[in-house]
Amino acid sequence: MNNLKRKQNYRKVSKTILIVCEGEKTEKNYFESFRKDLHNSLINIQDVKIIGTGYNTCSLVQKAKDLRIELKKEGKDFEITWVVFDKDSFASENFNKAIDSAKKCNIRVAYSNEAFELWYLLHYAYIDAGLSRDQYKEKLTTRLGFKYEKNSKSMYSTLLDRQTTAIINAKKLIEHHKTSNPNGLNPERDNPSTTVHELVEELNKYRK
Repeated sequence: MNNLKRKQNYRKVSKTILIVCEGEKTEKNYFESFRKDLHNSLINIQDVKIIGTGYNTCSLVQKAKDLRIELKKEGKDFEITWVVFDKDSFASENFNKAIDSAKKCNIRVAYSNEAFELWYLLHYAYIDAGLSRDQYKEKLTTRLGFKYEKNSKSMYSTLLDRQTTAIINAKKLIEHHKTSNPNGLNPERDNPSTTVHELVEELNKYRK
C-alpha cells in the first residue's frame, strides 16, 4: 500500500507551459536551465517550452498570442502561457499596456523594471533603489566574484542556492510598492520591481 501511495505521489502532471521571452538569450538561457533542472520532477520537461523572440512589450504579447495559435495547429496546445520582459528604455505607457493586454488574454507576466538583472541581484540582497542596466552589471560582477556576462548559460545554476532569498526579496519589493503608493502598484513607475518570482514559484510547484 505504501509503495502504491508513493507511486501516486510521483505521478507526472499534465500541465503544459509556454514561456515567451523578450530576450533571445539572457532570459531564455535562465529558464532553459530551469527547465532542464526539472528533469526528475512531476512535470515532463518536454511540456515546458521556452522561446526567445527579440520582441518587446506589446509586440511580445502579440507574438505570444500568435505562437499559441501556431503551436496549437501543430498539435501542441499549451495550457499556461507566460511572457517575460523588461521595461528598459521603452515608453511607460507601452509597458503597462503590455501587462494589461497580456492579462486580458490569459497570459501571465513576469516583468522587470528596470532589467531582468534585478532578479539576479535580489538573490544577494534586497534593494529598493532604481539602477541602470550597467549598474546592475557592476553590482553583479562584485557579488559573483567574476565578470557578469549578460548571456551566460550558467546563471541559473550559479544562483540556485540563493533562490529562496530572491523570492523573499522580490515579494518584499512588491509589497513595498503596494504600501508606499496611494494608488497601489504601477509597474512602469515602480522601479525597481519584478514579478519573475511568480514564474519561478510556478515552475517550483512541479518539483518532487
